Amino acid sequence: MKKKVLIMPAVLAFMTMILSGCQPLMIFDTKGPNAKTLSNTIIFSILVMAFILLVVYVLFVFMLSKYRASKQPAGYEPPHEEGSTKLEIIWTVIPIVIVTVLSVVTVFTTSKVEHQQTGYDNKKPLVIYASSSDWKWHFSYPEQNIETVNYVNIPTDRPIEFRLYSFGPITSFWIPQLAGQKYAMSDMVNKLHLAADVEGSYMGRNSNFNGEGFAEMEFETQAMSQDKFDKWVKDVKANEPKLTEAKFNKLLKTPFVGRESFSSTHLSFSPAPEMDMSKHGESHKNDSHNMDDMKGMDMKGMDMSK
Repeated sequence: MKKKVLIMPAVLAFMTMILSGCQPLMIFDTKGPNAKTLSNTIIFSILVMAFILLVVYVLFVFMLSKYRASKQPAGYEPPHEEGSTKLEIIWTVIPIVIVTVLSVVTVFTTSKVEHQQTGYDNKKPLVIYASSSDWKWHFSYPEQNIETVNYVNIPTDRPIEFRLYSFGPITSFWIPQLAGQKYAMSDMVNKLHLAADVEGSYMGRNSNFNGEGFAEMEFETQAMSQDKFDKWVKDVKANEPKLTEAKFNKLLKTPFVGRESFSSTHLSFSPAPEMDMSKHGESHKNDSHNMDDMKGMDMKGMDMSK
């Protein structure tokens, strides 16, 4: 028993030495408010679980040492002890309190990051449609009327609203230093809010396994000042070709491509699912008119016995 107790600190010391040479985990090296909120929640959860483990291990060692086997006569019978109602209540209530606290914190955090960040309430968000295909990312800027492939540029100190969907299987859009992950699916659009407080380059990726090209679905997010962003937009419009439907269809069918830029978007000829709702609405509207016309038909002249 003593050997096991001595081994545990040695193992922890070795792991600390190994990890001390690693770079900070990206989820803890946050560069935006939403990522900071999520990071604080993760750290809080880790501390709570670490405290629970500490209490369990202390009680474990205490019980082993206090109630360890001792030399007793062959016919020895331990005294009968009644259960403790007080202790049973305590070890039932404590887990309930722990789960409740973690649940409340998680729900509050999730609700907070689902909306535009505090401090950016008076700023108009930059909307970017981020769509995935096997195995690449397409970023459409409807306000600027430009599009990029496998990289995305955003201005700092401005809220960003990514609208996510997929041209293939389900993927997961994730920029660890700026926000949490959210799924991109076909036939629907999910929204992800974030903002970058610091200029820099941040890697994004697909965190949902979706096939052999999963490892290649990485993209670079470049956060820059608004002036640099505006200059980049002008350069793309002036120097890059327009994105045609034929070129876009070729991109969808090509498994692996590098970074590309276009001076128009695919949204005009291949709109996002939510952008096509007007057609569906018109279709439902026409169906309603047809039903009303059928209800208004004169049924008296029809012989229903035939």
